[in-house]
Amino acid sequence: MSRQRIGFTLCALVVVCASVWGGFQTRDRWMGWIATRKTLAKAVEEPRAPIQEAKVLKLSPPARKNLGLVAKAAKPQTYWRTIQMPGSIIDRPGHSDRGVTSPAVGAVVQIHAFPGDTVKPGDRLFTLRLFSEYLQNTQSELFKATRETQLLNEQRVLVAKAIKSGAVAETKLIELDNQLRRQTTAIQAYRQDLLTRGINPEQINAVTEGNFVSTIEIVAPPPVAEAKKTAEIQQAAFQLIDNRVEGLAYEIQELKAELGQQVQAGQLLSVLANHHSLYLEGHAFKQEAPLLEQAAQNGWPIQVEFAEDDGKYWPALEQTFQIRHLANAIDTASRTFDFFIPLTNQSRGYKRDGQTFVVWRFRPGQRVRLHVPVQELKDVLVLPSAAIVREGPEAYVFRQNGDLFNRIAVHVLHEDRLNIVLANDGSVTPGLYLAQNAAASLNRVLKAQAASGIQADLHVHADGTVHAPGK
Repeated sequence: MSRQRIGFTLCALVVVCASVWGGFQTRDRWMGWIATRKTLAKAVEEPRAPIQEAKVLKLSPPARKNLGLVAKAAKPQTYWRTIQMPGSIIDRPGHSDRGVTSPAVGAVVQIHAFPGDTVKPGDRLFTLRLFSEYLQNTQSELFKATRETQLLNEQRVLVAKAIKSGAVAETKLIELDNQLRRQTTAIQAYRQDLLTRGINPEQINAVTEGNFVSTIEIVAPPPVAEAKKTAEIQQAAFQLIDNRVEGLAYEIQELKAELGQQVQAGQLLSVLANHHSLYLEGHAFKQEAPLLEQAAQNGWPIQVEFAEDDGKYWPALEQTFQIRHLANAIDTASRTFDFFIPLTNQSRGYKRDGQTFVVWRFRPGQRVRLHVPVQELKDVLVLPSAAIVREGPEAYVFRQNGDLFNRIAVHVLHEDRLNIVLANDGSVTPGLYLAQNAAASLNRVLKAQAASGIQADLHVHADGTVHAPGK
């Protein structure tokens, strides 16, 4: 063998040895790569196992307390689907406010009640000095007619004696009787005229004695006639009994006359308010009119939410709210029409500086939210809105069994701001305890437990109950 071939053989042997040695030194790298390739090839060849969605979670008692969880048994019931409409409280025309007017021409010489004061019927409001020439003439005519009647009665006594003696004809007595009847009629007319002008019977009797009236007292009016006939309209109370008030009371809402001002007959002097009988005024669009008409015609009760009302300081409001009537005109600015619901107010009073003041629970201008019923849903499950969680088109509730919570898919029939209405289609068995709140938090905990790889060793029965092993 030539030297050249021997050298080539030795070089090849060295290269082979070096490759073997290098491969041995890097065996961890290339053997792992080969294993990875085999694993990937096997994964491609074999189908993946389906991922099971987590449906059950476990919560400890402290965790449930932290979430404030409440669970109640599911019970089928009847639910009214409603539509919400805004509204406000307003005075009821003809019942809430009373105007006090001047009965004659005069000047205001004294004001007895001021805005904020509470008065009862018959209490003095104003003192007027009369300037009415007509009123003065009426008093003069009444006085003259009274005196004339006295003279005629005296003359009749004398004529009657003369007739008995035959000195006077009986026709004279008949003539006197006719004059007396005319004077009596005139006196009745004058007295009635003075009564309508605000002069009381005692003052009228004084006029017949020659004491003419130069000032009159304007007093609070009596209750409206309808309030006496119907129990529905009962005015505010005045007499305090254990911080409750009894009897009619008015509040001076506004003064329309000033001290020393000359007023005319029929001029408004003040406005009295009594907020016992009010209206809930709702606002709706024209397309909602058929629904409101249906509710009004059938007398369906309206649910009312009062804004800025703290009921714990007042007695329970035991009233059934029903639509009385709908307005037939549309507001040009808001494009809405109004509907009206009667409201009987609550009041209480207190005394200060010898005066009684009335406080009302509801006040005109206060906002309300009206829930008008439009459809009756029978045999459904009703839960609070916080009892459901949504994931796309799916809706879920959580059934509680001790520390375990099972997520159940449900069919939502109706949803509003407060409640969720579920179909009683067998997805939730009546009687099972469902979480009434924190459904979104429970769903996040379920997702977190599933992502962490912690599998609760649980099983679900056919009736929907969840149990741990051995239970």
